Amino acid sequence: MSHMIDSLANLPFEWARYEFMRNALLAVILVSPLFALMGTLVVNNRMAFFSDAIGHASLTGIGLGVLLGLADPLFALVGFALLLGIGILAIYRLTRASMDTVISLSMSFSIALGVVLLSRGGNFNRYSHYLIGDLLSITPHEIGWLCATVVIVGGGLLLFYNRILLIGINESLARSRGLNVWWIQVLFVLSIVMVVTMNLSWVGILIINSLLILPAAAARNLAGNTRQYVFFAVAIALISGVGGLLVSYYADTASGATIVLVAMGFYFLTLVVKALRQRVQ
Repeated sequence: MSHMIDSLANLPFEWARYEFMRNALLAVILVSPLFALMGTLVVNNRMAFFSDAIGHASLTGIGLGVLLGLADPLFALVGFALLLGIGILAIYRLTRASMDTVISLSMSFSIALGVVLLSRGGNFNRYSHYLIGDLLSITPHEIGWLCATVVIVGGGLLLFYNRILLIGINESLARSRGLNVWWIQVLFVLSIVMVVTMNLSWVGILIINSLLILPAAAARNLAGNTRQYVFFAVAIALISGVGGLLVSYYADTASGATIVLVAMGFYFLTLVVKALRQRVQ
């Protein structure tokens, strides 16, 4: 991993001289395709609000980690997010209440609990960096964890992509094809939790869902089939990630938020392309 990072120093650009920029660039290149792939499934399964809930619920995971005296609250964060994700899915299937309602109630509870836990003793400001993230602080060791996440989660999504897609389109049809809808949904929920929580400290709670949804939403305006959908989403995510990182370097702005703004620019551009296509037709 260190060799890959050091090799980027040979690039003929000013920013390539800085190790923190090389680390951030490699992280973006690794994570962007995974975000795009997962985003296409999240959008197709109408779970954008769900991934947002997981991100905001991470406050409680951090609070529990602090309460337990953990030096690194990551394990508590991931653990709580996993329990919440499966809990939302279980409550939805048991009560048949609206998914939006179940997610809204769960998110309201977890955010309130997280703020209460983190504000004990007036220490909330110590954890405010989780709200906006800091991509430039990522280390080679953390990039190694990201790489493992990309391989495991990305491989699982590719393996089950068509099944998850079918469940999102028509759950009854998926059951008739012999698919175990519950366990596939559980695996998908676990994948969302892992991707969101593992990238939270670098992207930030407030914008991580936008980074997950925007490339897929933009790709949907251009694609004519599933293969194009995934291809455009990955391309837009990579261009937005790398472009946003470089813009943030020269403009001296927050990297995660700048990447989201670039992705939003692509989304508006695809709306124009879609409108022009419809006018021609």
